[in-house]
Amino acid sequence: MIEAKLNTNKERDCEIASFKNVNLKLSSGNILKNFDIAYKTFGKLNIDKSNAILICHALTGDQYVTGFNPITGKDGWWSRMVGPNKPIDTNKFFVICSNVLGGCAGSTGPKELDPIDKKIYGGNFPSVTIKDMVKAQVYLIDALKINKLFSVVGGSMGAMQALQWSIDYPDRIETIIHIAGALKHSAQNIAFHEVGRQAIMNDPLWHKGNYILKGSIPERGLSVARMIAHITYLSENAMHRKFGRKLQSRDIISFGFDADFQIESYLRYQGRSFVERFDANSYLYLTRAMDYFDHADSYKKSIEFSQNPNNHIRYLIVSFTSDWLFPTFENKIIVETLNYLSKKVSFLEIETDKGHDSFLLNEPDLDFITRGFLEANFKK
Repeated sequence: MIEAKLNTNKERDCEIASFKNVNLKLSSGNILKNFDIAYKTFGKLNIDKSNAILICHALTGDQYVTGFNPITGKDGWWSRMVGPNKPIDTNKFFVICSNVLGGCAGSTGPKELDPIDKKIYGGNFPSVTIKDMVKAQVYLIDALKINKLFSVVGGSMGAMQALQWSIDYPDRIETIIHIAGALKHSAQNIAFHEVGRQAIMNDPLWHKGNYILKGSIPERGLSVARMIAHITYLSENAMHRKFGRKLQSRDIISFGFDADFQIESYLRYQGRSFVERFDANSYLYLTRAMDYFDHADSYKKSIEFSQNPNNHIRYLIVSFTSDWLFPTFENKIIVETLNYLSKKVSFLEIETDKGHDSFLLNEPDLDFITRGFLEANFKK
């Protein structure tokens, strides 16, 4: 087991696992000699340590999966799903959620200090991949002295991490809940990410990633990047139902470029509020990590010829009918591969018009299947 220094960070209201002199080798070939992982835990670990669930957050998430989030001042991003008597029941399970490597909520990332030269990494932070994020999570799980996780759960980028666990560390997990993901990031998704990255990098205040040292923030670029991304998280039906062509605080159009329509005002608000809680460089690094995710050609072989036992793993794959970012057919490819290899897999496509963000919203079918899957597979 890896030894780490575990400390409480009162300002961030979370725990920090500090790893020193570990030489974490990244997919790029770069090495992080030291790194921190910020995390939160909920519930109680049982005596035989068999009830631990790791929840992996999506692109702009963090360790505050439930309870109060000091960054936003609101409830955690999955409070409706995680907690006492909720689908992921913290009366039964010990839930761990960590900020990914490269993130901006306390884990080592571009806004943190490089321990070597004592300067903020900024644009000098090394490229990270989903594989690297999971490798860092394994360090954390080892530091918590947990040999095997009962489940790894994640949606979107979190689903990528869950899938990576099944490939690289199948002997360390019992079950996986993969929500709204895919074996690879599509060309369309890469294209949307690239437009967002260009918005950030073309902001004159970006300074090649060293804006913190310059005392500036590329607010305009990051705001536009968020607006673009947020459109992809919705669906046309959801936007029409919520906004349609309703005007914002006016009875007639302005014949100008102010926010005439409610949808414009909504997107501008999303952009402004995002700048207050997220780091522009982290957005660049994490979107790039998602773009690099590609197991379309290797997944079958990695499962079939794994050196570690994986026949015991039970998979739950969930998709949403209106999700055009990670559509159902991409999730079905995972299901078909697992079925071909005679793995234990369940699949549910949920009928909804809420788009990709459905997994974060009120979807009773998702609650029902998640609770049922966990309870059916947990050996008390």
